Amino acid sequence: MTRAEFLTRLKRGLAGLPAAQIADIVADYEAHFNEAQEAGRSESEVAAALGEPERLAREQRAEQGVRRWEETKNPSAAASAIFAVVGLGAIDIIFLLPLLMGVLGTLFAFFMAAIGIFVAGGAVTTVGPFAGPPGGPAVAFLLGIGLMAGATALAAVTTLLTVGLVNGLIWYGRLHYRLLKPAIETQV
Repeated sequence: MTRAEFLTRLKRGLAGLPAAQIADIVADYEAHFNEAQEAGRSESEVAAALGEPERLAREQRAEQGVRRWEETKNPSAAASAIFAVVGLGAIDIIFLLPLLMGVLGTLFAFFMAAIGIFVAGGAVTTVGPFAGPPGGPAVAFLLGIGLMAGATALAAVTTLLTVGLVNGLIWYGRLHYRLLKPAIETQV
């Protein structure tokens, strides 16, 4: 594989990232090619040592997703980081994705339950005292406030669990990358 073919495939794999990030990544690999050629190695030797450009592009996309999550902790950045890390390998997808989808579904259900309980608590707080509940209006008011407080606590705990899950996935992705990186670098 020539340098141009390698860089073209790498750019194709990086499609969707911001243009400046693609340019930086490609510049790093061009510099690597330049240094290796100055050391007397051919383009095909360097390309073969680097490995598949598509795999390198997936690793770079994962790294960019992790950086975005570290800079901005929002659902979009979390989804980007999760899919980028999961996209590192087919084996990970086979074993990790079903488990991950189950855990994310459970967390989503907890969020929806918290919203439902909060809305129900608000309804009990505002309407309950006027509906003649058993125990009197104060009991209905306090019950509504209690439901809303419980829903807020459930949402807070679910948020902490979600952030912990995303951080754990990022740790796993970095560990995965660190395990692969020495094997890749010894080929170069």
